[in-house]
Amino acid sequence: MEATTSLLDAAAVGDLVLLDPLTEESLLQTLQERFRRSDIYTYIGNVVISVNPYRSLPIYTPETVQEYRNCNFFAVKPHIYAIADDAYRSLRDRDRDQCILITGESGAGKTEASKLVMSYVAAVCSKGEEVDKVKEQLLQSNPVLEAFGNAKTIRNDNSSRFGKYMDVEFDFKGEPLGGVISNYLLEKSRIVRHVKGERNFHIFYQLLAGGSAQLLQQLKLRQDCRHYGYLNRESSGLPGVDDAANFRAMQDAMKVIGFSPAEVTALLEVTAVVLKLGNVQLSSSYQASGMEASSIAEPQELQEICELIRLDPTILERALCSRTVKARDEMVLTTLSVPQGYYGRDALAKNIYSRLFDWLVNRINTSIQVKPGKQRKVMGVLDIYGFEIFQDNSFEQFIINYCNEKLQQIFILMTLKEEQEEYVREGIQWTPVEFFDNSIICNLIENSKCGILAMLDEECLRPGVVNEDTFLTKLNQLFATHKHYESKETQNARRVMDTSLPSQCFRIHHYAGKVTYNVTGFIEKNNDLLFRDLSQAMWASRHELLRSLFPEGDPQKVSLKLPPTAGFQFKASVATLMKNLYSKNPNYIRCIKPNETKTGMLFTPELVLAQIRYLGLMENVRVRRAGYAFRQLYDSFLQRYKMLSPRTWPHWTGSHREGTEVLLADLAFPPEELAFGHTKIFIRSPRTLFDLERRRQERVAELATLIQKTFRGWRCRTQYQLMRKSQILISAWFRGHLQKNRYKQMKRSALIIQAYARGWKVRRTYRRYFRSEASTRLANFIYRRLVQKFLVGLARNLPPLSVMDRTWPPAPYKFLADANQELRSIFYRWKCKKYREQLTPQRRALLQTKLHASELFKDKKALYSKSLQQPFQGEYLGLTQNPKYQRLHAVAKDKLVMADTVRKVNKANGKTVPRLLLLTTEHLVLADPKAAQPKTVLSLSDISSISVTRFSDGFLALHLKETSTGGAKGDFLLVSDHLIELVTRLHQTLMDATAQALPLHISDQFSTRLQKGAMAITVVESAKAGTNIPVCKKRGSHKMEILVQ
Repeated sequence: MEATTSLLDAAAVGDLVLLDPLTEESLLQTLQERFRRSDIYTYIGNVVISVNPYRSLPIYTPETVQEYRNCNFFAVKPHIYAIADDAYRSLRDRDRDQCILITGESGAGKTEASKLVMSYVAAVCSKGEEVDKVKEQLLQSNPVLEAFGNAKTIRNDNSSRFGKYMDVEFDFKGEPLGGVISNYLLEKSRIVRHVKGERNFHIFYQLLAGGSAQLLQQLKLRQDCRHYGYLNRESSGLPGVDDAANFRAMQDAMKVIGFSPAEVTALLEVTAVVLKLGNVQLSSSYQASGMEASSIAEPQELQEICELIRLDPTILERALCSRTVKARDEMVLTTLSVPQGYYGRDALAKNIYSRLFDWLVNRINTSIQVKPGKQRKVMGVLDIYGFEIFQDNSFEQFIINYCNEKLQQIFILMTLKEEQEEYVREGIQWTPVEFFDNSIICNLIENSKCGILAMLDEECLRPGVVNEDTFLTKLNQLFATHKHYESKETQNARRVMDTSLPSQCFRIHHYAGKVTYNVTGFIEKNNDLLFRDLSQAMWASRHELLRSLFPEGDPQKVSLKLPPTAGFQFKASVATLMKNLYSKNPNYIRCIKPNETKTGMLFTPELVLAQIRYLGLMENVRVRRAGYAFRQLYDSFLQRYKMLSPRTWPHWTGSHREGTEVLLADLAFPPEELAFGHTKIFIRSPRTLFDLERRRQERVAELATLIQKTFRGWRCRTQYQLMRKSQILISAWFRGHLQKNRYKQMKRSALIIQAYARGWKVRRTYRRYFRSEASTRLANFIYRRLVQKFLVGLARNLPPLSVMDRTWPPAPYKFLADANQELRSIFYRWKCKKYREQLTPQRRALLQTKLHASELFKDKKALYSKSLQQPFQGEYLGLTQNPKYQRLHAVAKDKLVMADTVRKVNKANGKTVPRLLLLTTEHLVLADPKAAQPKTVLSLSDISSISVTRFSDGFLALHLKETSTGGAKGDFLLVSDHLIELVTRLHQTLMDATAQALPLHISDQFSTRLQKGAMAITVVESAKAGTNIPVCKKRGSHKMEILVQ
C-alpha cells in the first residue's frame, strides 16, 4: 500500500510515466520534491533515475534487502534494489542474460550504484562456503580497482578514471560462479600531471599514509606527499577520507581475492618505482659537437629505483638520456635534450602504471574466472566514466565522451528507436515520438574512412612534419558543413563570431551539450610512444613482475612494426563492449548530479534540467506513455498464464495466438489495454501485468493446493490399504498363534494325565512284584550313571598339558571330591612324566642340577632366588678356545665339571686375588690366571664341608680335612659370581664320587682353620659392600668381618 501511494503521489509521483501534465518543468519539479524527501530513486517504466545525495542514507540495510527480494518491480517504492532484483530474477528464472548500464556525468554516483547492485545480488544469492567465497572475491575486487583506478577530480572525490565492465557468471540455480572484468582507457596522463585541486590515483596516497615504516623503508619511500613531483608536491589531505584505513582495506581485499604476499610486494614495488620516477631530475649539457645533451642531476633517486627493480643504474640512465635510432642498416645512439628526456621519463611512468593496471585486472580475473565447460548465465554491470566537460578538454575527454555517445546510442536504440520499430514490425497502431538520434555524432567520430579518429591515426602515420595544426586543418576541410562540428575556421566560413572558440580547438555538439577540445597533445597521446631503449631497460631488470610487463623489450623479439594507436585500441574495445551489451537484456540506471559543489542534499534545478535534456528522459517518458509496458511472444505468454482459463488449461490444441486471445477474453481486460501483434501480445499498463501476475500467483497456489490434496489423498489411500493388508496378516498370524498355544496346552494336559495313569499302573504292578534289594540296585545304578557322566565330561574338558598349568575342573558332586583330587594328582604326575620324557639328556642333567640347588638353598640363602633365571653353564672360561688354559685341564686328568673365575681371600689381610677354578670329577684346581699355572690342586675327598652366608653375596669357606695334603695351610676363603652353581656342582660331584653328602653350613658366624690356629668369621650386613661382592676386613689376628649387602 505504501509503495502504491508513493507511485501515485500527485506531488512526487514515483513513476514519471504517470506524471500529469508531462512537461520539463513538472518532471524537474517532481525530481526536486522527491529529492527533498530523500527519495533519490524514481522510475520511468523499468528505467531507474538516481540522484546523488552526496551523503549516506539509511535505505540500504539488510531489512531493505529482504523487502525488495523477489518483489514485484512496481509493487514497492522506487529503489536501485528493485532493478537489481528484477535483473537477477530474469536471469535466474527466465534464463536471459542481463546487463545493467549505469550512465551519467562524472560525480553522479555511478561507481556507488554499481557497488550497490553487486552487494544486493550477493546478499540475495543462496549461502554456502564456496558460494560465499565467490561472492566475497567479486565484492572485494572493488576496493583494489578503486585504489589503482580512481582519483579525486574537481567534480568527484572518487572518480573512476577508467571504464569497468564486469560480467558476473551464475549457474542454473542463480548462484555466482565467478566473473570477468574488462577495463577501458585508464587515464594514465594523470600519473604525470593533474590540475590543482585534484589528486593522482588513490594508491599513491594510501601507500604513503597506510604503509608501515618498515614497508616504506623497503620501498625506499618517504611518508610526506610533498616530496614527490608526480603528486604536485602538495599535501594529501582529503576531508572525510582515511587513506590509511583504505590502504588496509585494499590489502585485506587482495588476500580475499587470492594475491600471494610475494605478488602484493611486487605490485607495491612497481607502484613505488612509478612514484619515484617523478623525482628523477635531468640537467642540460652540451657535447663537443655543440648538440644539447641531458644527464641525471641527482643520481640518488635513480640508484634507489634500480635497487627496487634490480637493474644496473647505468642501463636506466643511458635509456633516459639517449635513444637508439636505426638509420638504414646501422644503429645510431643519439643524445636527448632535457625536454626529450622528461618526455621519455613521463612516457615510461605512464606505460609502467598502465600496464601494471592491466596486469592487476588480469590477475583478479585469474582468481574469479569460471572454469571452462560449465553452463552459465551472465549479468553484466557497466561502470564507466561519465560525460566530461571541463574548462580545458583534451584527448582523454574526447575519448571518454565518445564512449558516452556510444552508450547513449545503445539507450536510444534499445529503449526508443527499437521500441518504436518493434511496434511497426508487429503491426501495432502507433504514433511516432520524435527523439534525437545521436548516430550522426558517433559516425562523425568513429567512421573508419573519414571519422575524427581515422583522421587522427592517418595523421600520426603520415611521413613528414606532423603536428596538431595539420590535423585540425584536415578536420576543418572534411567537416566544414557538418552541423555537429565547428572550429574557428568553419565559423569564419559561416561568418559566425564566437570568441569562446580558440584557434587551436574544435567543438562537437554532443548529445549532452557542446564540448570544445584543444588539439594540443592529441597526436602525442594518440601515438603513446615509448622509446625502445626504455622497454629494453625494463626487460633487462631482474624484477619478475616489471619484466613481464614489457615483453617487447626482449632483444630477440624486436619488431619494427608500429604499435596500434590509443584511439584505435579504444575504438576496438568500445566495439567489443557494444557487441557484448547488445547480446543481453538491458537494465538502465541513469545517474544525475544535483550540484557542482558535492554538497549534501543540495538540488540545483538548472544543472539537473541540462542533464534531463541530454539524457533524453522526456523522450523516454513519452515513448513509455505512448507505448506498451509489456510484450511477450504468444508461446511464452500462453505457457506462463494458461492456467487462468479453464479453456486453455491444462492443454491448448490450437495456435498460440488463438490460445492467448481466448485466455485474455476469459479474463475480461479492457480492449484498450491489449494489442495483438504478429508474434507478440502487448499490454499497455503495468497494472494490467501486475493483475495478471497476481491472478497467476493465486491460481498457482490453488493448483499447488489441488496437487497437494490429490497427493495427500493418494498417500492416505495407499497407507490405508497397506495398513489393512498388515492388519489382516497380523490377525491371521495371531489366530494361528492362539490355536497353537491352545493345542500345546491340551497336549501338555494329556501327557500329564497319561503320565499319572502310567505311574499308577506301574506302581500297582511294582507293589505286586516288590524286592527288598530294589532300592540298593536303583541307587547303585544312579551312582554309576553319575560317575560315568563325570568321567566322560572330564575326558572332554581336560586342562592343557603344560606342566605350569595347575588348573583342574571342580567335582560336580560332593561324593566325588576325593576321587577328583586323586585324579588331579595322577594327571599332573602324568603330565610331568610326559614332560620329562621329552627332555634331552643335557636338559635333564641341567634341571637335576637346578633341583639339587633348590634342595640345598631354597628358603635358606637370599642369592638363590636371583640364580633361578640364570642357566648353569658350567664352563665360563672358554678352555677349548684358549690354548693356555688347556694345560690346566691336563693337570686334573679327569672329566671337567665346572670352570670359572673366583677371588681368593687372603686370610692375613682380607684382600682378594683372582684365581681360576676348575672342578673335575675328582679334583678342585686353583690356578694363576696370568701364568695359567696351578697353585693348588685338591682332591675332592680332602674337602670336609662348606660354609656360606645367608645373604645374596658370593662368599664361601672351603673347609679341608686336617689330614689332607692341601690342608696344611688351612681352609680356603673364596668369592664366586656363580656361588649357587659352584656349591651345587661340588656337592653333586662329591655325592657321585663318594656316595656321601657334603656338609653345607649356612650361617652368619663360622670358624675357619688357619695354618696355625683358627679364625672366627662374622658376616655383617652393611651398605658399604657391593651388590654381591663382599668386603673382607681383618679384626685382629683371629677375627675377620665379612661385609655384605
